[in-house]
Amino acid sequence: MTLTTILAAGTATLAIAAAATYLLPRNVTVERSALVDATPEAVIALASSTQGFQQFNPYLTSDPELSIEPFGPEAGIGAGFRFEGREGTGTQTISAITADRVTYAIDLGSMGQPTQHISAVAEGNQTRVTWTVESDMGLNPVFRVFGLFMDRMLGGTYETGLANIARVAA
Repeated sequence: MTLTTILAAGTATLAIAAAATYLLPRNVTVERSALVDATPEAVIALASSTQGFQQFNPYLTSDPELSIEPFGPEAGIGAGFRFEGREGTGTQTISAITADRVTYAIDLGSMGQPTQHISAVAEGNQTRVTWTVESDMGLNPVFRVFGLFMDRMLGGTYETGLANIARVAA
């Protein structure tokens, strides 16, 4: 086997591997939910204010040194904060509010702009709170591979956030 043959085979293998990443999902969703002893209105009130969000922010639980800098109004559309910590840097801004859901636009710079939702729906005498993030991994093959691990990486964080909501909203 010549060096040229080895290089050609290696190049072909890399090209096939890179092309295969485009078969991976472009859009990734991570979702967790829990029943909490609070009204949907109480959960939405917390989730729709920057100060309220900080009461259950799961990243503050895992990184007490997380820097939070609020901006915009205290609550409602446009309320948000800049963050910088062990797990990243970016902004989170409330982009929409309905009676049962708060939507956040997250900007992680070169790492993407996922959309996050916290919804609260009455279920018996409790509230089903669902925390969802939707990410477009684009055409970047590295991001598409990264998308395969998003549920495992973020799921525990959202479970912590839901436990924090249950504690704070009750």
